[in-house]
This record gives sequence, C-alpha cells and structure tokens, in this order.
Amino acid sequence: MFRKTAIIFILLIIGLCSSVARNLYQNDSSKYLLLDFNLQLQITDAVDQMYNFDFHNAEVRFNWLKYDHPDHPLPYFLFGISTWWQMMPDLDGASEEIGDEFLAYMDSAIYMAERITKKDKENIEANFFLAGAYGFKGRYHSERRNWGRSASAGRLALKYLDRTKGNENFSPEILFGDALFNYYSIWIRENYPMLKPILMFFKKGDKELGIRQLEEVATNAFYTRVEAQYFLMRIKAFEQKNIYEALRLGEYMYQKYPNNPYFHRFYARMLYSSGQYNRAFEESEDILAKIESGKLGYEGVSGRWASFFIAHILSGRNKKAEANTYFQKVIDFTDQTQSHDSGYYIFSAMHMAEYHVDQGNPDLAIPLIKKIRENTKRRNPTYKKARALEKQIRKNRRK
Repeated sequence: MFRKTAIIFILLIIGLCSSVARNLYQNDSSKYLLLDFNLQLQITDAVDQMYNFDFHNAEVRFNWLKYDHPDHPLPYFLFGISTWWQMMPDLDGASEEIGDEFLAYMDSAIYMAERITKKDKENIEANFFLAGAYGFKGRYHSERRNWGRSASAGRLALKYLDRTKGNENFSPEILFGDALFNYYSIWIRENYPMLKPILMFFKKGDKELGIRQLEEVATNAFYTRVEAQYFLMRIKAFEQKNIYEALRLGEYMYQKYPNNPYFHRFYARMLYSSGQYNRAFEESEDILAKIESGKLGYEGVSGRWASFFIAHILSGRNKKAEANTYFQKVIDFTDQTQSHDSGYYIFSAMHMAEYHVDQGNPDLAIPLIKKIRENTKRRNPTYKKARALEKQIRKNRRK
C-alpha cells in the first residue's frame, strides 16, 4: 500500500487532474496543448512504450515534443513520469542519481509553467503542471522520508490546486480524477484516522462511486485507461480481496506490457493467491530468469516475490530441500533490497531459522532470529515464535 503522505500527494494530483480537465473544456481548446487530439494520441503511444519499459523509444517521442514545443512544460513533465516509472520496480532502492534526474525534469516543468503564469496567472494548463509537478516531488520526497521537503512541495501543490475550479463532467478521461478522489478520500479516512484533520480540507468522496467511475474509464477512455486499470487491479486485490477479478486485470496488463516487471510480478502474485500454482510457478521462474539475464527493471523486489512463490509451492509438494533453496533466495534478495519488514522475508527467515536449528547449525539461525525480532512487533506471532526458538538455542547451549 501507499505510504500515508504519498497517498495525500496522489490525491492532490488526481484532484487537480479532474478539476483542470473540466476547466480546459470550458475554455478555448485551441489555447491548450493538452487538448490537441492528435498530440494526445502520440502521447498515448509513448506512454504505452513507457509502461512496457521501452523508455528509449518513448523518450524519443518526448524529445520530438520538446523540439516542437521547447517552452512548454508538457515534455519535461513526461520525461519526469518516464523517470518515475524507471524507479517503480523498487522506489526505496532507486539511486540518488536517477532520483535527481526525476527532480530535475519536474523542476524544468515548473520553470516552464511559471513563465506562462507570469503572463497569465490563471492559465489552467500551466497551473495543472505546477500542481502536478509539485505533487510528484512531494510524493518522491515522502518515499525518501524527507518530510520537510515533502510538506513544502505539498503546500505549493495546494497553492496551484486552489487556482483550478470546475464541476461538470465531459468525458471518460475527466472521470479518472473524480474516481480516484472518490475512492481514496474515504479509504484514507477508514485506514488512517489520524489524518482526518488534514482531510477536512477535502470534500468527502464515495468509494463505490469511485470504483464504478474507474471501471468506466478503464473501458471507455484512451489516455487514462492504463492508469485506471492499474488502480482497479490494486483495489480489487488488496482492498476488496476479489482475487479472481484482480487476476483478470493483472493478466491483461501483463499481456499488454510483457516487459513491465511490476505488472509481471503482480500477475504472478495473483496466480499464486488464486491457487493456480503451476502457472504461478512458471511465471515466477520466468521472473528469476529475467533477473539472472539482467533484463531491465527486474531486480530484488521481484526476485523476493518470485522466490517465495516457488518455495511455498515446492514446500506444499513436499520437496523440502528444493524449497529451502528458494527460501534462502528470498533472504538473499531481501538482503539486496534491505526490506526486512516484508512478510515474505519474515516467513522465509523463520522457516530457515528452524531448519538450521533442526540441522544442528544454530549459529546460522541467530542472525535470522535477530532480523525477525527487529522487524516485527512483540505481539506478532512470528516474533513470539522467533523468541521461543532463541530461548531454545540458549537452553541447548547450556546443556
């Protein structure tokens, strides 16, 4: 799930997208680059390439856009989103270098948009890019736990958000912002009550309406269709626990974008969660093979997921030795990504700690037990289990 602050910045962006889109249609469409239909089609093609991790070809198109419109924020904003997706497989582990590149693109979009607002303060399109760029910067800084910078970017996003108004609905594209706002404004209230003082500044949404709107966008829109499908598959899987519908969406996304590691591992997870173990096993093996070959975007997080699915499936087939090999891979991939609070890691570490004790190698179990206790709460059953195993090891040593 998204971090609390990340969700707020998403709300800023999506709320803005909805409001801006409505206003754009109320004004002279020839004034705004975003309403150029042919350009939208070109951007859609580039975005499809971006989702399929063909960043080079996507950015060739973005470069042409920058050549044609050198003073417009749109190409710089698109470069920023492309860089964002390059970080998506492991946002926590993304290098500072690529993070700085992302921030530079967003700053360039801000600079170009500010030049427009100096001449036309109420220019809707320029305010869209200002709020959107600051919103994405805020989300990035929240992922990096730079809370001061995150809050500062958020205040600026709100400033430019306030310059956009509008209420009418004109197309499935415009429904996208409303859909996410309707759903997540309620979801945050339900899951993070401590944020209610912040949410008082937002109108209250409607979760069911939000889902229906997302479904309409996913079916009828062309520019925001993929994003709507992305959010729908997450909501179906993690909120509604509708695994089979999430599997259907995940399979579609992976088939359409077979080089996207995020969609690949999500599809494998839904196969596993729905009990389709043979297919989950095959996709997980494919993920590990792509990591081994160095395929773009396939890294430790995907490796941890895939290794766990294979290990658990092998364990259920009573192939204990082979399963242990993959449980160890889960641990190794987690050490690479330094994400030891993962449930996959906690389970695998506990399994391997017990295995080492059974094999008479308690010294190999101790570091795993330490990691488990550091990354679980005292009331967690696995924490208690790890503590009991540690006591058993100490007791055996005293004998």
